[in-house]
Amino acid sequence: MLELFLRSTYAIGRARRSPVGPYLDGFAAALSELGYCQRIGAWSITYAVHLGLWAVADGVGITALDDAAVKAFLAHLPHCRCSGHHAGLHATARWRTADFVRYLRAAGVIPVPIQQVETPALVTGFCEWMRRQRGLTDTTLRHYRRIAIALIGRLGDDPARYEAGGLRAAVREITGGHGAGLAKLVTTVARAFVRYLAVEGRCRPGLDAALLAVPSWRLTSLPRHVSVETVQQIIDACGPDRRDGARDRAILLLLARLGLRGGDIVRMRLSDLDWAGARVRVMGKGRREVWLPLPQEAGDAVLAYLRVRRAVSSYDHVFLTARAPWRPLAESSCVSGIVKRAIVRAGVSVPTRGGHLLRHSFATAMLREGISLPSIGVILRHRSIEMTAHYAKVDVQLLRSVAQPWIGGAPC
Repeated sequence: MLELFLRSTYAIGRARRSPVGPYLDGFAAALSELGYCQRIGAWSITYAVHLGLWAVADGVGITALDDAAVKAFLAHLPHCRCSGHHAGLHATARWRTADFVRYLRAAGVIPVPIQQVETPALVTGFCEWMRRQRGLTDTTLRHYRRIAIALIGRLGDDPARYEAGGLRAAVREITGGHGAGLAKLVTTVARAFVRYLAVEGRCRPGLDAALLAVPSWRLTSLPRHVSVETVQQIIDACGPDRRDGARDRAILLLLARLGLRGGDIVRMRLSDLDWAGARVRVMGKGRREVWLPLPQEAGDAVLAYLRVRRAVSSYDHVFLTARAPWRPLAESSCVSGIVKRAIVRAGVSVPTRGGHLLRHSFATAMLREGISLPSIGVILRHRSIEMTAHYAKVDVQLLRSVAQPWIGGAPC
């Protein structure tokens, strides 16, 4: 299997004679299955060979290549004197070495490291409860888990002893020195956490009332949006000449023509596409499932991407990473990154570069075309009409016609 990545007979023989030679054919097969190209695969094998040579010279057994050993190997690279290798920055060494160590762990050659920090049972139960009762996604639960662990670290692991003053002090300590956004998140998580504990009978009820909501005024700002022409320029920046052009164009069209969120894109499965009915299933916040019509342009773009998409049997997600190893997009920030890069390529001026820019622009365009707010709310899957009414503020001309004159002010 080494022949898939190493072109030289000498390089293949040298790799097979190295201390890690018995594992390289299986490693090459794993790289091929993951879809690595010849160049990246050759780098990974070269670093695997180098790691083996260093381990033997340093007295480290192949079966003892733990995180500490890999860290020592990376520190060795800038001063390397190994035969056949050179010293330098080796910017990609961390990822290529990690490929080999990950393979050795999967093959059972080296043990899987035990997590040093275990999640407390209270936090595990809280996260499962929030997933079951509120339908929180894994991304949101990661933030909730981190904050709940911090709360337990300050309050202790005995909820029966929690008091209002200590709870407020813990929240202030966590949010100290940060902005209002984090303060709102920590307060929300803390209130949900003590409510869960009260429901489970772990602490006295009513503690959530000890935490006042962080002052804020909802929907006071204008929705950040761009014109229809600018949206089209951003979409056109994802041309077929780019490696990830088909994928990015399909994602941008779904965001711009259906107003999807980044999380909707990440969670979309192949089974969510109903080609016969020209519709797509979206699982939104709170596990709310809806079917939305799939526009012709967006459907054609998704189909064009699926035709060139790598066939990975272990994943049924629609959108995968653009480079090996092929896997689903990790979280909604990946979608925001796709939008940001398209905006940079398009060279347009925008108020924000996040994925919600296209969602806001989609809603604003519908409003200006005369579509009612309730209809827009259904398409955007808003729980409250107040959220949809937020977009009414962008129609400045309509607002001028209903605005009352300022008493004592100068005439317009």
